[in-house]
Amino acid sequence: MAAIVGKKLGMTRVFTEDGSSVPVTVIEASPNKVTAIRKSDRDGYEAVQLAALPMDIERMTKAEAGHLKKAGATGMKALVEFRDVEVGTSKDVEPPAGADAKKASADEGGGAEDGSSDGEAESGEAAKIGDEVTVSSFEPGEKVKVSAVSIGKGFQGTIKRHNFSRGPESHGSHNVRAPGSIGASADPARVFKGMRMPGQMGSRRVTQRGAHVVEVDAERNLLLIRGSVPGGKNATVEVRSDG
Repeated sequence: MAAIVGKKLGMTRVFTEDGSSVPVTVIEASPNKVTAIRKSDRDGYEAVQLAALPMDIERMTKAEAGHLKKAGATGMKALVEFRDVEVGTSKDVEPPAGADAKKASADEGGGAEDGSSDGEAESGEAAKIGDEVTVSSFEPGEKVKVSAVSIGKGFQGTIKRHNFSRGPESHGSHNVRAPGSIGASADPARVFKGMRMPGQMGSRRVTQRGAHVVEVDAERNLLLIRGSVPGGKNATVEVRSDG
């Protein structure tokens, strides 16, 4: 399962060979760095950590900058872990000097057998700390799922938030957009948790499944995904294979 972290640029449309117009969301996914590899025997689970979205390293804490420096990465804004992934890495990327030395010493001392090297490929895969992950790991027509924080809409009523119907507007009715009754009085004498009521709408993590990659532009680090995806403009999005 491929995975990458990028930034949502917005929506546009592309035309297929038969002239059909296809709405797409453009995601800019600059090369991600593999900054950590989690192992079940050491961490309790298996995952690959990717760093993405370049930023000024002076805006980061020393701990954050030091963690990225071990992988040969500059300032990165997002650190995301993906479980059950087989990231496609660039073969021409030079690994960081520190990680390369650790890998060499581990190989000489048998570290590849006991799994003690952080830079070792996970489950026989080629991914190592310091490798780069690009949009080339995806293919046109591939089914993906996209996760992001949805656009916040503030405090909303039940009609907009839960698609409730309105009340009658004639004959002096004062119950046009009110939520109505929320329970009995004497029994159970309380409001059950989880009632659909007015409240904060949006601004939560959403995962949209069943999307398809329309086009992959490796030169400009762009992914074109059919339809809309969660998040507003410049939102951080996670794209991974669905299935």
